[in-house]
Amino acid sequence: MDRGQPDETTLRAAVALAGRAPSVHNSQPWRWETGAHSLHLYADRTRAVPATDPLGADLVVSCGAALHHLRVGLAALGWRAKVHRLPNPALRDHLAAVEFEPSEPRGVQVALAAAIPRRRTDRRAFSSWPAPDELLDQLVATARAEGVDAHVATGKARDELLMAIIRAAEVQESDPAYRAEIRQWSGVYPGASAGVPAANIPVGPRQYGNLRMREFSPGSLLQGGRGVLGQDSGALLVLSTSSDDDLSRLRAGEATSAVLLEATAAGLATCPLSQPLEVVETRELVRDEVLGGAACPQLVIRIGWAGFNADPLPATPRRPVVDLLRD
Repeated sequence: MDRGQPDETTLRAAVALAGRAPSVHNSQPWRWETGAHSLHLYADRTRAVPATDPLGADLVVSCGAALHHLRVGLAALGWRAKVHRLPNPALRDHLAAVEFEPSEPRGVQVALAAAIPRRRTDRRAFSSWPAPDELLDQLVATARAEGVDAHVATGKARDELLMAIIRAAEVQESDPAYRAEIRQWSGVYPGASAGVPAANIPVGPRQYGNLRMREFSPGSLLQGGRGVLGQDSGALLVLSTSSDDDLSRLRAGEATSAVLLEATAAGLATCPLSQPLEVVETRELVRDEVLGGAACPQLVIRIGWAGFNADPLPATPRRPVVDLLRD
């Protein structure tokens, strides 16, 4: 890079932080390329999961989360990211071009960057203590600051969302291609660089009260505390946009990252839930019955306190920077 731009060490550190972003099945479907004065994000469709994500929506949302992680990492390292989203309409996979400006790190940026290596997707039952309304309101505001709307599903809307989750699971689990894809991407062996390890998949039933979690390969992660399976008080935050194109999905991924990091910094447990939006029938149900037909749902995030006496979660595997970044 030229003088006045981040050096190679800084860029590699920022890309490493971006690589810790959440993604569907921990597939990490992104790659980065350096330019003379910029860094470019591309979707890596060789890492797509078509039986789970036939529209490729989860893939772009995942890339948006990586883009926001990069922004946070750069800010903590002294650089403001100037992002140009979908800069080349002729290249669908070219999702963003990032330029740089020197910027003094602020405390909040450093705190969010510090949350990146601590963030985990917690698929266990959450505590019976609900997250405070003021914290949930703060997370709604965080998503909206990224240009994405957010609502906590309550009452009838929550009931409809829970039914959509159950119905989506039934549809997907009846598909042999989906079941094969789940086996490929979960319960992965030690030393794998992607996928969901058994150590991050809870043992036993994955239904907590009325909430049905995605079924992965058999896991080895123990639930925390006693009797938690009927006491889960996790909130369900629905992220939505006014349209349903790649730009909206990219923005939704950035908002997802912002919410997850803010929640992690506040000590909350989180788990993105994309399953009800991966099936056309249930995506439409969420749009019409949860959002009143007024917006396009992009992701659901489960937010709460980790179960009492729950052990810390291990980190999931990550692809090395050398596989993510090209000159």
